[in-house]
Amino acid sequence: MAVSKCSRLTGPLIKQTLDSVDSVLFDCDGVIWRGDQAIPGASDVINLLKKSGKKVFFITNNSTKTRKMYADKLALMGFKVTEDEVFGTAYCSAMYLKNVSKLQGKVYLIGSNAMRQELEKVGIQQIGVGPDPISGVQVDWANVPLDPEVKAVVVGFDEHFSYMKLNRALQYLNNPNCLLVGTNTDTRLPLEGGKAVPGTGCILKAVETAAQRQAQTVGKPNHFMYDCVASQFDLDRDRCLMVGDRLDTDILLGSNCGLKTLLTLTGVSTVADAEAHQKSGCPERLGMVPDYYVESIAELLPALQG
Repeated sequence: MAVSKCSRLTGPLIKQTLDSVDSVLFDCDGVIWRGDQAIPGASDVINLLKKSGKKVFFITNNSTKTRKMYADKLALMGFKVTEDEVFGTAYCSAMYLKNVSKLQGKVYLIGSNAMRQELEKVGIQQIGVGPDPISGVQVDWANVPLDPEVKAVVVGFDEHFSYMKLNRALQYLNNPNCLLVGTNTDTRLPLEGGKAVPGTGCILKAVETAAQRQAQTVGKPNHFMYDCVASQFDLDRDRCLMVGDRLDTDILLGSNCGLKTLLTLTGVSTVADAEAHQKSGCPERLGMVPDYYVESIAELLPALQG
């Protein structure tokens, strides 16, 4: 670990840090790719880490792709990966419902086809994917037909999110025994050129507000994302490095789980953001201060090639 947090990772410190870990967890967008373009040098970094004997995993809050879809995208970009090294919130939500909640019943899903596929892979039936057009009047909405087998409402990114979906979720959640699970709380999805679109967190907040309940979230910075990986690959948290571009998700996940943390500046957060958290003295904000930072993960290459 560095003497002080938020240190530039450079020179001999790079090899020293890599030698101190057995496993490296990478966020995806803004870290190893931006949009459909790999970060220059990223595939070499990943492939050399694996060649040197490190375990490498990909941890993303994006719920719109299955593990296989991510593995295929990575392979096309030149990364040597297997499907079981990818942990997205679609898959992790299914794992949470199966292994933690021990769900016995169906899911009302506000989410994507990828989420539907991951749920079905573990034997969980769902309803709700696709458009749900509004009809009738308010009394009809309050008495909308419900499937009695639904025991959980699961909220991910849904491009078809609508008033009727919000209403249907509320009607299910009026049953106090119906679970409410969200993939993540990211409120904005950053795009190239400084633009952004609303994220899953906006949809989840709407459901929470309507139901007057707080969801259990599985995505970063919740420790369940790490637990999901660790339980399958027997990780030692003292010898893990979390690499990400967002302080409030990636770095906070690492802090929450006792991992070493590395911020890369090819995505959302900046060193100034991290330093502001560090100077705040606020315990909650200090969790968003990384141990180290680099301009790009390509800066790890010399130590790996040496």
